[in-house]
Amino acid sequence: METIEYAKRDRIAFITLNRPEAKNAVTPEMHEELCRIWADFRDDDTVDVAILTGTGDAFCAGADLATYVPINYVDAAPSRVREIVDLGFGGITRGLHRITKPTIAAVNGWALAGGLELALACDLRLASDRAKLGSFEARRGFHHGDGGITRLVNTCGVGVAMQMVLTAEPIDAQRALQCNMVTKVVPHEQLMDEAELLARQILRNSQRAVRSAKETILEIVGKPLDDQLRIEGWNSYTCVDQDEARGLLDQFFEKTDSGRAGTRSTSL
Repeated sequence: METIEYAKRDRIAFITLNRPEAKNAVTPEMHEELCRIWADFRDDDTVDVAILTGTGDAFCAGADLATYVPINYVDAAPSRVREIVDLGFGGITRGLHRITKPTIAAVNGWALAGGLELALACDLRLASDRAKLGSFEARRGFHHGDGGITRLVNTCGVGVAMQMVLTAEPIDAQRALQCNMVTKVVPHEQLMDEAELLARQILRNSQRAVRSAKETILEIVGKPLDDQLRIEGWNSYTCVDQDEARGLLDQFFEKTDSGRAGTRSTSL
């Protein structure tokens, strides 16, 4: 059985962690495979959005405590520490976090420790009403090292980060929604349909504009206002493909753009 399923359909990449008997905990081999998958998604021109989810009752329970943690924490040599710090967890939390294509986490169940970090590393998060999210590292003798603390602070604020990291207690989907950790909570059976709808809403737009906007958002975090405004203005006025923009404006003026706002038609 494949521990990670990777499929591409209608310009969407579907990445499914598939180790349900272990709550989709990530082994060293799965970590390496995730790095390859995210690099392939980044480089493949046939896909523009990715959806990450899990099988069974968990999104991801984090790193596999029996295989991943010893070689990367407890028994790690300095060279291994440097390697894992450069790559992050599963690639996307740090080493491949600058992929400009949008990524969506469909949080179907438990998202714990490194699993929470994987979800937070995605650009948008939808949660099943069965989802639980938590930072459990302090129970095991360490804390987030792959973006969990940073992204909790940036996304939810210091108070939420303190509560989750210091108590190591999980929160449910509705609390995650209140904390701005997820954008929407949906009935469990509708999760993937809602994730695909979100992906199609992104796909109907100019992908050049979408990717520049994502890059701008990530770049302005934590910077002074004047720097933020400068970066936004520069990126906005330099990302335009003149032919694409001219064509889209013509469609708008001619009222022929119903159901589409980019170069590809959609059902929206």
